[in-house]
Amino acid sequence: MLDIRFVRENTDKIIDALQKRGQKIDILDKFLEIEQEGRDLLRIVEEQRQLRNRLSQEIGKLKKEGTDATDILTEAKSVSDNITAKEENLRLLEDRAKQELLLIPNIPHESVPIGKDDTDNKEIRAWGDKPQFTFEPKNHWDIGENLGILDFERAGKIAGARFVILKGAGARLERALINFMLNLHTKDNGYTEIFPPLLVNREAMTGTGQLPKFEEDLFKLTDDSKGLLLIPTAEVPVTNMHREEILDEDKLPIYYTAYTPCFRREAGSYGKDTRGLIRQHQFNKVELVKFTKPEDSYNELEALTGNAEEILKRLNLPYRVLSLCTGDIGFSAAKTYDLEVWFPAQGKYREISSCSNFEDFQARRADIRFKRKGKKGTEFVHTLNGSGLAVGRTFAAILENFQQEDGSVIIPDALRHFMGTERIIKN
Repeated sequence: MLDIRFVRENTDKIIDALQKRGQKIDILDKFLEIEQEGRDLLRIVEEQRQLRNRLSQEIGKLKKEGTDATDILTEAKSVSDNITAKEENLRLLEDRAKQELLLIPNIPHESVPIGKDDTDNKEIRAWGDKPQFTFEPKNHWDIGENLGILDFERAGKIAGARFVILKGAGARLERALINFMLNLHTKDNGYTEIFPPLLVNREAMTGTGQLPKFEEDLFKLTDDSKGLLLIPTAEVPVTNMHREEILDEDKLPIYYTAYTPCFRREAGSYGKDTRGLIRQHQFNKVELVKFTKPEDSYNELEALTGNAEEILKRLNLPYRVLSLCTGDIGFSAAKTYDLEVWFPAQGKYREISSCSNFEDFQARRADIRFKRKGKKGTEFVHTLNGSGLAVGRTFAAILENFQQEDGSVIIPDALRHFMGTERIIKN
């Protein structure tokens, strides 16, 4: 959430940011309309309060003189009742203004490329040699089904489309990837491992920006008495661990990593990636979350992105890093790097991680502050997060990049300790 005073006093900057994002400015217009109505009403309330004070003074004076004050008492009561009603309307307008403010996206950082969609994203760097095959490479779903480690048909019978059952070496590979990622981030990169709840309340979803804008993408409990929702990413519960807290400056930066299953309805992806592991309703992910001081957050973004890249390097998976343009950057983000891994059968790179700096956008929504030593007051922290990595997509990339002509798959060296084997073969 943006600072309400900043939005009010810098409408030109907000309009410019919305236009760069390719969004209509009517969401700002609606907010400003409600804000203006609230300010007009507040002015009337303040005038009525002044009148009530004058009447109270006059009533006191008349009573002191022993003069009948009935008429003024009646007028004073009418004014008080009027103020009470207007104050309630004022509160409702303030709530409406906040709800509209929650729909205004973050302002992209000045270094973010300007563009309309993902075709305008800027490649920053690429790493690794793409594998060369003496045969036609297969898609990961064909490889997995032929090896008997992926079962989409039975998963569909149990839960429907966009689910998978991992079997035997497939289940072991998934577990190996999770352990490998968590070990690297905790032992080498200084993150504290968290295993959070998979169900969160609406306040948590609002704090990180999933609500109210992306409600249709979330899975909800049918018994909504508690208003709980399944998490789309560990970013939500982990960031909200410090909701409504004031952190000590000495404790920053804070680094957390978490493995969780993630649940997404994929409401806007009808017809996209209907086969394979790329776009599932349920998938595993290892997440990286940081809380930092404002002046450190962009250096921390580079470091976080590097932490995610290290996973791909150690797995020897070719990838590239993109700086997302203004038209492709996420709602809450001020700047985002996407890591895209190479998929030989598709002949293209596919996203495997997004690493974002939200600046104080999430912290303002979730009220996460810190206090500097020797200074009065508090400041909002900056929050960052990134996938380190999406496990299913990493699984798929390994199948495609390390496939062999006989249908087997070579296990990357970094995973062999966890897998207990050098190759997956058909049983």
